[in-house]
Amino acid sequence: MSETGSRNSHSAKPEGARSLREEDCIVLDKPALVRAQVGAGVGNFMEWYDVGVYGYLAVTLTQVFTAGMDEKLGLLVTLLGFAVSFLVRPIGGIILGPLGDKIGRRKVMFFTIALMAVATTLIGLLPGAGQIGAWAVVPLYLLRMVQGFSTGGEYSGAATYIAEFAPDKNRGFWTSLLNSGSQLGFAAGAGVVAVTSGIATHFWGPDAMVNGGWRIPFLVAFVLGIIAVALRSRVSESPSFEAAQQKTAAQAANPMFVRHNLPGVLKHYWPQVLIGIALIGADAASSYTLTSYMPTYLETQVGIATFHTALATVVILVLQAALLPIFGRMSDRLGRKPVYLAAAIGNLLLLVPAFALMNLGTTWSLYVALMLVMIPGTLFLCMNAAVMAELYPTASRYCAVGFVQNIATSLFGGTVPLVSQLLVQVTGNSYAPAFYVMFFSVIAVVAALCMRETAARPLRGSVPVVSSREEARELVDGQGTNERLDTSTMLLAPLEKVNDRA
Repeated sequence: MSETGSRNSHSAKPEGARSLREEDCIVLDKPALVRAQVGAGVGNFMEWYDVGVYGYLAVTLTQVFTAGMDEKLGLLVTLLGFAVSFLVRPIGGIILGPLGDKIGRRKVMFFTIALMAVATTLIGLLPGAGQIGAWAVVPLYLLRMVQGFSTGGEYSGAATYIAEFAPDKNRGFWTSLLNSGSQLGFAAGAGVVAVTSGIATHFWGPDAMVNGGWRIPFLVAFVLGIIAVALRSRVSESPSFEAAQQKTAAQAANPMFVRHNLPGVLKHYWPQVLIGIALIGADAASSYTLTSYMPTYLETQVGIATFHTALATVVILVLQAALLPIFGRMSDRLGRKPVYLAAAIGNLLLLVPAFALMNLGTTWSLYVALMLVMIPGTLFLCMNAAVMAELYPTASRYCAVGFVQNIATSLFGGTVPLVSQLLVQVTGNSYAPAFYVMFFSVIAVVAALCMRETAARPLRGSVPVVSSREEARELVDGQGTNERLDTSTMLLAPLEKVNDRA
């Protein structure tokens, strides 16, 4: 699974390759980067808001949409509704990813956020089993599939977009802010559920959420959607994408600078695809256990009420959102590989003690347990957006990231609530979810050892992105001894064009 073979296939300089010049570097436009960060982050906020709402309403939605079924079967049907959204994500990634490489990141991201907002809002208007019987789950599943399709192009597009905007030396930091927004979105979803549940139960009794209170968190997505569309309409296109549209004939013959659809990505970059799936799979299993399965586990296995589990998770996720940029900056300095190894080993050491503490059922043990689950997950999550963008060249990046991110997240993240609950029911072992996540962490150790270090390098198929003209001069002056610079992977303009710009 090593990247060596794939890397060597592009190591020779293409015809016309030359040394790096100061004018080649993209100097960071800080205000544009901030606008890009906000515009991209709001989509991930909405995506995870929906995940949080659905996850924390799973028990309530079971009563609404599967009334009349056996309680355990009904819960599995509801959790299947969670999983089906993720199973459609790869389709969204396969269709929207190549489209983003063709027409631009910005246009596709505008479409995905609008589609996501509409689908989430419509869920809040659906009839339940009390109105249309067992058919109630059909429109629920269909709208979850629409959400999954849009999300299939959302996160991969946002990760690609921010990674291409960010300076090379701080890419881990800037892309980690994207995931901070995601966690805050989930916390907002859980928080809205907790507040709605508390108010509705206080004023209208214990059945208030089942009798209509569950709709409110979904309808809030309409307001969020309007804000998100307005913010995203103000962002500009990625400078790396715009630069990649200009190729010489020799560069157009190099596979690294050619826009590939999925078959071409699998042909030229299969080692990176396998590494990416392994790393994202471990992160997804860890993250979705914390965010999406914990509410169900704590309610059904430990007996903690929804309000208290939601409150605890909100606190933990806000803390995680604060830690993500700190850990992201750490990955810029220490490298991606050491941080991945720390994340995987952390899961192997901490998950069993965490579940033991959860099963005590006390307030202090709940918070400590969630912290133990959160820390390794944060180490995974802080750099995934950066690493996925760093593994693939600009011309095919959206397609590759969309496929890898969505395949891994769908198979190993979106199915976590369903698979974990099945494992607990079949084995009778309350630690089964921990062992499930630990399995993926072992695979992540192998993948991290096989990948090349990608921190502080220019993105493949692009030129260096720097914070200042002085940094550009330092790169040019030291390129002869800088092992992180490889001009054969850069889309450098012919010298005559550079001289014209100068």
